[in-house]
Amino acid sequence: MNATIQNLLSHRSIRHYQDKDISDEMLNNILTAASRGATTGNMQLYSIIVNKDKNIKQQLAPLHFNQPAVIEAPVVLTFCADFNRFIKWCDLRHAQHGFNNMQCYTWAVVDAVIAAQNAVIAAESMGLGTCYMGTVTYNVKPLCKLYQLPKHVVPVACVTIGYPAEQPDLTDRLPLKAVIHQERYHDYSDNDINDIYHEKEHSELTQQLLESNKMNNLAQIFAERRYTKQDNEHFAKELVDFLVEQDFM
Repeated sequence: MNATIQNLLSHRSIRHYQDKDISDEMLNNILTAASRGATTGNMQLYSIIVNKDKNIKQQLAPLHFNQPAVIEAPVVLTFCADFNRFIKWCDLRHAQHGFNNMQCYTWAVVDAVIAAQNAVIAAESMGLGTCYMGTVTYNVKPLCKLYQLPKHVVPVACVTIGYPAEQPDLTDRLPLKAVIHQERYHDYSDNDINDIYHEKEHSELTQQLLESNKMNNLAQIFAERRYTKQDNEHFAKELVDFLVEQDFM
């Protein structure tokens, strides 16, 4: 097993960080690695906002539900789907374009996420810890206001980076057979589902979650507590409204 694969297999989310800065050289290497990720048509349809200032991070924290990592991490990177730069270039060169649509937004989201993952891999290869903040899409409008984002720019991912102050266990994953399909998609029978989720459903952590949530099974915790229909529809509408404001729809 080479070092890259070992690094990937060792990934864990770090939510607490040491009070220690990252050197400018390390950060520059992380950002350079991010910029070398694959990108749609080599257009690089993303921008990365680097937050190190404590005052800015204090304003940022509530938009990530006050997760300690946002304050503790010396660096917070927000990855934005960005067609603003490319559209302005086309306008200056009198190139007729049609980039304000869902297809192009999807391109930009993919570019931004690839850049984010490259940054994570680079940071972890240097012994740093990282954590994706899954709260970006809940607060796109206030993030837009804080970052003063123009039209055609939408935040899609956020990563905290720093020296770990913890070493949590690896998070469980479904077996490969759950996500790998050979040649064509193989739909799941009831037996397949029971088999795939058996270990996760019977783990010690799941038993603790069932007890604390007073629910019958893990699927109910995900569907009825963590990601409810009401919340999903509310934030989906807010995101669609924001994409209209940003001229992507």
